[in-house]
Amino acid sequence: MTASPPSLSLVIPAFNEEARLPSTLPTAVAWCRQQPRTWEIRVVDDGSDDDTCAVVERIAAELDEPRLLLQREPHRGKGGAVKAGMLASDADWRFLCDADFSMPVAEVERFLPPYLHDEHVIIGTREGPGAVRVGEPESRHLMGRVFNRIVQTLLVPGISDSQCGFKCFSARAVDELFPHVTIDGFAFDVEVLFLARKRGFHIAEVPITWHYMEASKVRPFRDTRRMVTEVLRIRASHVAGRYA
Repeated sequence: MTASPPSLSLVIPAFNEEARLPSTLPTAVAWCRQQPRTWEIRVVDDGSDDDTCAVVERIAAELDEPRLLLQREPHRGKGGAVKAGMLASDADWRFLCDADFSMPVAEVERFLPPYLHDEHVIIGTREGPGAVRVGEPESRHLMGRVFNRIVQTLLVPGISDSQCGFKCFSARAVDELFPHVTIDGFAFDVEVLFLARKRGFHIAEVPITWHYMEASKVRPFRDTRRMVTEVLRIRASHVAGRYA
């Protein structure tokens, strides 16, 4: 007899995260075990060259938790890992989480029914009323605001925080959007949101509490340049009619 798909999947892209996962994964498992819905945690390894995979397998064994899954992928970038994980899951709701859980895992509940109804694309925002940033350097914040202004001007106006690492998608949204994602880097979020708008999905924003983590994999200057290049590539693809 085939098991029913889980209600919720936490999709966690991971590249060289052996240091952080031992603290964040048990916390995520503990929260999930308290939920009334069925669930899985899917760690998508992006071709790590450290012990990330071994750490995930060890934690799953120590916690005796078969719902903590390891999905091994070749190294493509965060976008490639997220796409692979979203499409591999068959959960009703697929929630993208950064491996550092800079947003407390308990806030996941606010992205799901019954808190929100009739929404298919729900994204966290660190901007505006109700959002709290903790410990972020001002230079990092300013760089993010400049990038967001570029994104709003060229692709998704009105979205205050396209790069927040916490996003929730219904199964329908995943099926309609992620097969068409082409960006493997950090700007994949922008492409997903752009595709969502094109296909008529309303994008709901949920203000979150977000803690800056010193060991972030994002290198502001280098990665911002790459992300701007990727945004221009998305814009060029749109102008050329490739998303039609």
